[in-house]
Amino acid sequence: MTRGEPGRRRSRREDPEQTTVGAGRRLRLGPDEVVREDWETDRAVLVGLARNAGEVEAEEQSLEELAALAETAGAEPVARHMQVRRGPDPATYVGRGKVDAIKEDGEIFDATLIIFDDELTPAQQRNLEEAFGGRRVLDRTQLILDIFAQHATTREGKVQVELAQLRYRLPRLRGRGAMLSRLGGGIGTRGPGETILEVDRRRILERVSRLKRELESTDRTRRTKRKGRRRSGLAAVSLVGYTNAGKSSLLNVLTAAGVRVEDRLFSTLDTTVRRAELPGGRTVLLSDTVGFVRKLPHELVRAFHSTLEEGTEADLLLHVVDASAVDPLAQVDVVRKVLAEVGAGAVPEIVVWNKVDLADGADVGRLLRRMPGSVAVSVETGEGIDTLVDAVVSALDLGASELTLLVPYERGDVVHAAHAMGDVLEERHGDSGTHLRVRVPAASAARFAHFSEDDGGEPR
Repeated sequence: MTRGEPGRRRSRREDPEQTTVGAGRRLRLGPDEVVREDWETDRAVLVGLARNAGEVEAEEQSLEELAALAETAGAEPVARHMQVRRGPDPATYVGRGKVDAIKEDGEIFDATLIIFDDELTPAQQRNLEEAFGGRRVLDRTQLILDIFAQHATTREGKVQVELAQLRYRLPRLRGRGAMLSRLGGGIGTRGPGETILEVDRRRILERVSRLKRELESTDRTRRTKRKGRRRSGLAAVSLVGYTNAGKSSLLNVLTAAGVRVEDRLFSTLDTTVRRAELPGGRTVLLSDTVGFVRKLPHELVRAFHSTLEEGTEADLLLHVVDASAVDPLAQVDVVRKVLAEVGAGAVPEIVVWNKVDLADGADVGRLLRRMPGSVAVSVETGEGIDTLVDAVVSALDLGASELTLLVPYERGDVVHAAHAMGDVLEERHGDSGTHLRVRVPAASAARFAHFSEDDGGEPR
């Protein structure tokens, strides 16, 4: 591979169903064939745009995040450009003068990539590639899609990523120039059959339909598993938060799950569900979910909707935030916006300020005061973990029912369920069975109604 010519990682088997997209690039359409770029030789110039002077600081933080995304993908950021203008230029996103400055830096640093911090239109991308002398132009959406492609390991994850990639590419086929347009429109140009563009679009649409059917089947399986977990009566707690906030690390601390932990963005794409024992013998189900990020591509939200729905089924959300981040409150807003989009905005949450060992103590104090009920922890040192567990127990106890039960000795499974689902406040053995005074989630109270000693035979 020569410099300035970013290659493409191939799978072990070549898919016979391929289609050309653009100048010689290949889009694979076979099973398990998500597109992955080889970034190892790439040097990137990063470009951001602020709509006014008041947005500059926020956009600079977003550009800093773009640099981290580029590094996660394997590229080396070599220069950055920020422009303040009322809105994107319809043709080139940034103004002509900024285009010239970016081109100059591309030549100075021998850059192979120009990455923009927003989604570009097909026309903007094409115009910019021409203006930059053929250097490859990417937008934030393409970059995130590629990182997801690198980290997808399960069949479901690969299908979700490929579906998002195809949805992103489909409208961009039309912008690839006259060479992909329909034959016709003049004497000597008419002819039978399909052109490259039509074949590409048809194959992509067919592949999208197949992937959607596969995801629908996976969704049914996921829903069946959720129903099974709900029937078990165990409370469900879902870990959500910004990417690299420490969700997987917290899951490992609480459950010894052994989930892969890396100091990289989007290292977790697939939902992991594990059991955790709380004080008093109660068992809860903890699930780790994909992290969020600024300007999360809409295609990914659509493709990962079923995975993100884990939050909608939870009794409680643990919203993990990196307390040492430059603007942790902005990260909270990003996550809550996505949660609202998938229907989990009303689920009770505990905000967990993680990495307090790396943050200034005064800043952590301000965050705790800003959000009453939040908890400060350090997964690395163990600080605050016991406080967090107590907060989870208290949150799950809200709305719980206290029951007095008489369970026959032959129904040891009911006694075990009472210990697993709630807190056993009192337990003694009588002539006819085991007497229990328990506190269980309201949703699980009906399961024990048959054994209630309360007036009327119904739980209090």
